[in-house]
Amino acid sequence: MKQKLIAHGAEAKVFLIGEKIVKKRVPKAYRQEDLDKKLRKKRTKAESKILQKAKKIKANVPAIISKKDFEIVMERIRGEKLSEFLDKYPPKKQMTVMEKFGRQVKILHENDIIHSDLTTSNAILKGKDVFLIDFGLSFVSRKIEDKAVDLHLLKQALEAKHFKNHERLFQAFLKGYSPKEQKKILERLKIVENRGRYKRSKP
Repeated sequence: MKQKLIAHGAEAKVFLIGEKIVKKRVPKAYRQEDLDKKLRKKRTKAESKILQKAKKIKANVPAIISKKDFEIVMERIRGEKLSEFLDKYPPKKQMTVMEKFGRQVKILHENDIIHSDLTTSNAILKGKDVFLIDFGLSFVSRKIEDKAVDLHLLKQALEAKHFKNHERLFQAFLKGYSPKEQKKILERLKIVENRGRYKRSKP
């Protein structure tokens, strides 16, 4: 069956093969060969474990079909990538979709999964449900700081990609995002944001 390259990041190539997504971690020539294999194997295993955990807790993520040392085969999520379609939706639908996005991140954070690349490029609307994809940078952490940084990255991504409406979109996201620790996370988010502003303002 023909394979189509649909993404090529720093760590991996992603192929579409029929109704399957195949993510292959590519070798790095600058790394010593044994170390490179060890790192790629470790990161592939970590990503697959997080996807399996996310699926178990009923988050909307791709199901794993199979995996090898450096490769994960997942189901294809057919839908509309929010980075391409969100700005085209009517305002009411934009708010509804972002609220659903927030609910999915709530599920992750309540179970200590940090996505680490929360952008509208990694969220897909399939029917009435929002699915999250690309867990290549994800990790498990109970730290409030890590959850706040996750939100900070999303906030920055919204401002960069959906500038005209980014504040309303984030507020809609927060409406769906209401974990038990929300107050502490949002308080820490302010600290993270202020820290970023301080770094940018330093001479």
